[in-house]
Amino acid sequence: MTENTRYTYLYLVKLKRRINCFFYSGEIMGIEIILGLLGGLALFLYGMQMMSTGLEAAAGDRLKSILEKLTSNRFLGVIVGALITAVIQSSSATTVMVVGFVNAKMMTLRQAVWIIMGANIGTTITGQLIALDVGMLAPLFAFVGVAIIVFIKNPKLHNYAKILAGLGILFIGMDMMSGAMHPLRESQLFIDLVTNFSNPLIGILVGAVFTAIIQSSSASVGILQALAMSGIIDLSQAVFVLFGQNIGTCITSLLASVGTSREAKQSTTIHMLFNIIGTVIFTVVCIFFPLAKFVESWTPTDVAQQIANMHTLFNIATTIILIPFGYKLADLAEKIIAPEKEVPKFETNFQYNSRMFGATAINIQNIDNAVLHMRELAYKNVFEAFKQLENFDEEKHKKILEREKNVNALNMDINDHISEVLADGRLNLNISEALSTYYLLLVDIERISDYAVSIEKQANVHREIEISEDDSNLIKNMSNAVEEMKNLYNNASLAYERNKELHKTTHNWRLDEIQNLKDKKTTSELSVMLSRILTYYERINDHALNIAEGFEKIDSNLHNN
Repeated sequence: MTENTRYTYLYLVKLKRRINCFFYSGEIMGIEIILGLLGGLALFLYGMQMMSTGLEAAAGDRLKSILEKLTSNRFLGVIVGALITAVIQSSSATTVMVVGFVNAKMMTLRQAVWIIMGANIGTTITGQLIALDVGMLAPLFAFVGVAIIVFIKNPKLHNYAKILAGLGILFIGMDMMSGAMHPLRESQLFIDLVTNFSNPLIGILVGAVFTAIIQSSSASVGILQALAMSGIIDLSQAVFVLFGQNIGTCITSLLASVGTSREAKQSTTIHMLFNIIGTVIFTVVCIFFPLAKFVESWTPTDVAQQIANMHTLFNIATTIILIPFGYKLADLAEKIIAPEKEVPKFETNFQYNSRMFGATAINIQNIDNAVLHMRELAYKNVFEAFKQLENFDEEKHKKILEREKNVNALNMDINDHISEVLADGRLNLNISEALSTYYLLLVDIERISDYAVSIEKQANVHREIEISEDDSNLIKNMSNAVEEMKNLYNNASLAYERNKELHKTTHNWRLDEIQNLKDKKTTSELSVMLSRILTYYERINDHALNIAEGFEKIDSNLHNN
């Protein structure tokens, strides 16, 4: 055991004894302190959640288009990440949102790098606001926000009122925590417990573990400032705890990445690497250079401001250092999280139906991905079924039936998820209508797959029938027309005109078949089979038109959101 390890072990033993004394001695001035601290923390976290909820409802799916436009440029990406985090007061929430966006294929890993860097800067805003004593206006913010929600019947205005009320509640909670801990400055036992971090690793560990438990670096830094404002701790004692808090905030996104795609796990790894590298750099600087004294000199009489300034300096400086190496960070993350050996089957990735920030955009993208994938499976069956009419193959028959099972399973899975998302009270009317339209599209897609199976069944039953060259051309024409209608899913007006033409063409095909039967150019069995197939073909195209109209309606709802 090295000397440093032995020192750390002995310190932890002493820390455990102090904690036991702290909770079981009569020195604590009553249960009121603990209750006040917990109540203040509850209000603080609830205020952050309320702000996030309000912004989520106000922004809706527009986050997707905003991020797509701005993350192509690294500096704009950093600014976007900082602004979003500054509003919702949680870098954890922003990073979890990014993990979800990467997992839903809405954002690439290299775009995510800049948002994550910006999120670390944005999270320092809370500390700065606390240090500037914006909390003195907290009751006014809370009152105005709640008054709007209670007395004004405008759902859109309610979303912005939640942001304002949440900000007020957040600072009321902060003030409550600071007031609760004020008597502890007289307790030497408590002061010894939280300030003796002469070993930097101990301070980093304490900061990381505490932040991981409450899953908010903004809240943990706020508590550190509350200790400072109560006269219990100064910057030189708090600095390593502060660095550890930046590492601890990665736990939330780490948990969020469980069960997600490789790219989503890599974005979490980038978040972790950013904060570990920053902590190593600043720990070394603080050990060998008087950085803490330098930051203290900016605001000598305001220790809360000193902590806020150090937190801001840490994240801005780390971002400046690492921004030229953003793609290298992504490369390193790709090496740490190795590629899968096998390409996994399509998954609907519906684990982000929680109330986290950005959930609306992620849910909609996941649903859109799943619906389009289900549509591809259904049409794959249609095209394979047409081929079976001319040359029946038993292996293809099994694959068509298996694909039909997958379509049905996807239908149930997507249905369930849309129902869960629709139950979220934060959704605005446009998004609710878009989700309802997705719900209806599933019926059309599922019916297309059913008709494909019906066509294939005709091929199976009449597999011995010899197909003439004319009938073979007819089957090819039907397959080509179906593919044309399939590709018009994003243009409802063209799909409508083309479907009208196809109905006229189908009517003429039926007349030709009747004439061929009269002229004895075909058999009654073949004629009946083709008549049924033409019916299925028409219905497939009718459902294709419904799908095109549905996607147009969805696009309109989301762009007007």
